[in-house]
Amino acid sequence: MNRQSIGSAVLLAAVALVLLRPWERGGGTEGPRAAHADVTRVVDGDTIEVRLDGRLEDVRYIGVDTPETVKPGTPVQCFGPRASSFDHRLVEHRRVRLVFGVERRDVYGRLLAYVYLGDRFVNAELVRRGLARTLTIPPNDRFSTYLKRLEIAAARAGRGLWSTCEP
Repeated sequence: MNRQSIGSAVLLAAVALVLLRPWERGGGTEGPRAAHADVTRVVDGDTIEVRLDGRLEDVRYIGVDTPETVKPGTPVQCFGPRASSFDHRLVEHRRVRLVFGVERRDVYGRLLAYVYLGDRFVNAELVRRGLARTLTIPPNDRFSTYLKRLEIAAARAGRGLWSTCEP
């Protein structure tokens, strides 16, 4: 191959990369940026187990942190049971849409996602009701400003954990 052919091949590859934008779909082996899944179990207020592509996967909600109820070595925290109960009632045994973050898995191997039940943004619903605090971990910070506004409003209104729990 001569220099001109190599240059043309590189240019063609660059144009294809820009036009196809694999990073907008999760790219390569990571799969699509969104998927539908069936919730098989609610672990706690911010973690669910789903059946996705025939496999069971734990999914951690992006941008939120609910009080602990099942973490080994950690006592049940204020409002944890209520957050967990709400999550059970809302999503358990339902079909949800998962929108994955830029970083697709956490250090524990859980999928990281924004979770939707129909048009309801579950992550935001937890914060709005005072059942979760915001937890921003870049690069998964797409809705951090929105979630922070919901948290501030919940705290000012004294909703949920903001009514009885110490910071």
